Amino acid sequence: MRRRTATTLATLGVAALLAGCGSGGSTPASSKDPNKPLEVWTRSTEATAKVYEKIFKSFTEKTGVQVDYKPIFNDFDKQVQQRAASKDLPDVVITDTGSLGNFVKQGWTTEVSKDDVAGGGDIVDRAWNNGKGADGKFYAIPYSTQAMVTLIRKDWREKLGKPIPTTWEELDDLAKAFTRNDPDGNGQNDTYGMLVPGTTDRGYLAWWAASYIWQGGGDILEDEGDGKFRVGIDSPESTKAVERLRKLFCDDKVMQPGSLTLGTNDAHPLFESGKSGIYLTGPYMIGRFDKSLGKDKYEVVASPKGPAGATVLGEGENIYQMAGSAKTADQKKLAEYLISAEAQQAGMKGDPQPVVRLPVNKTVDVNATYKDPRWATVAGVYSSEARPFPSVPNFAPFRQKTSETLNSIFAKCPADTSAELKSLADALKKELDNQKASK
Repeated sequence: MRRRTATTLATLGVAALLAGCGSGGSTPASSKDPNKPLEVWTRSTEATAKVYEKIFKSFTEKTGVQVDYKPIFNDFDKQVQQRAASKDLPDVVITDTGSLGNFVKQGWTTEVSKDDVAGGGDIVDRAWNNGKGADGKFYAIPYSTQAMVTLIRKDWREKLGKPIPTTWEELDDLAKAFTRNDPDGNGQNDTYGMLVPGTTDRGYLAWWAASYIWQGGGDILEDEGDGKFRVGIDSPESTKAVERLRKLFCDDKVMQPGSLTLGTNDAHPLFESGKSGIYLTGPYMIGRFDKSLGKDKYEVVASPKGPAGATVLGEGENIYQMAGSAKTADQKKLAEYLISAEAQQAGMKGDPQPVVRLPVNKTVDVNATYKDPRWATVAGVYSSEARPFPSVPNFAPFRQKTSETLNSIFAKCPADTSAELKSLADALKKELDNQKASK
C-alpha cells in the first residue's frame, strides 16, 4: 500500500464550484488513470487512520489492488466538494451516513444493487437502511453502525452518593451535583455537569440535541409516509424539550463553558481531563477514554428516559463508490472486503478507537469480539432505542438550520423559545418544499 501525501488544493471560485458540483446532480467525468492505485478517503483522526491503514494493507495483500489512502478530518466536506468541482473525485469515500443525501443530490455517488454485492446478504437489514436514499434506491454500502450512549464519571457519582440516572429528572439532578458539589474533591468550583459539542459546524449541535428532542416526544421532521414529511420542531413537545435544554444552559448553568463553540475533537479532552462529568456521545470514545481516563473512572449507560422514552440517534458510516471512477471493479472489491467478517473484526479491534463500532455483518458476534459488557450495552441501545435522521432527499440543511437556531437560543437565553422555533419551522417548511418532500 502506498500512503498518499495530502495535496494543498487551490481555492476555487464560486463559479467553478457551481459549474462542477451544482444541484443538477450531474455525474463527474472520469479523469483518472485506470493504472493508478485506488484512491480512498476516510473521515478520520490520526488514531483511526492507523486502523484503516492496517485494513487497507490486508486488502492489498489479498487482492493485489493498491490503495492510495488519504485520511481527512478537518474540512472533509469542503475537500470532497473541491475534488467534485474539478471532476476528479476519489474512487471510494468512507464517511458518515449524514453525507448520503448531499452525495446523491450532487451525483457524486453511484447506485448500488444489493443483490450484486458479494456478502451483502450478511448485512443486517437495519444497517442497509443507512445506504437508502429518499427514492428507496441504495447509493452506499453500510460499513459501521452505532448508537449514542451516555458516559458518566462513575467516581464522581459514587462520591456524591447519586444513583445511575434512569430519568431526565435524575440526569439533571446529577448534572447540578457535578457542577455545585465539588465531585473531584479539590476544593475548587471547577467542574461542570454536561459536556456538549455545540458548534454549528456541520450542524453538530442538532446531532447532540436530536436525541433529547425525540425523548421529549418532539421531532425535527415528522414522517408522514410515502416519502413525505412535515415540520415538527415547533410542536408543543419539541418546544418543551428545547426549553428544558435552554434551562440547563441558561438557568442551571450546568453545561461546560464554551460548549457552543466546541467541535467533537475539542470536546473530548474536557471529559477525560476532569472538567465535565456527563457526555452524550458515540461509543467510539470508549477505547480512548479507557487509556486517558481509566475504565474504572467512568461508566457507559443507556440514555435516561424522557417523557416519550429513551430514543437516541443511531447512524454510522457508509462506503460510497464515487462517480467518475475508472476503477469500478476495484471499488466493488474493496467494499466487499470491508463488509467481510475479517475486515469488520479488524475494524472493531482498532486501538485506541475502532472504525467499526457495531458490525454491519450479522455473522460477527459483538460480545465475542469486544469481550466488554459496555459494548453489549451499546448493541442493546442500537437494537431497541436508536433511530436515524429522516430519509429526506438531503437532511444536511435541516440539521444545519436547526443547529444554528438552537445555538442562538442557548447563547441568548430568551425567556420564551417558541418564537425562535416558529421561525425555524417556517425555514424548514420552505426547505421541505424545495426538496419536494412536504405533505
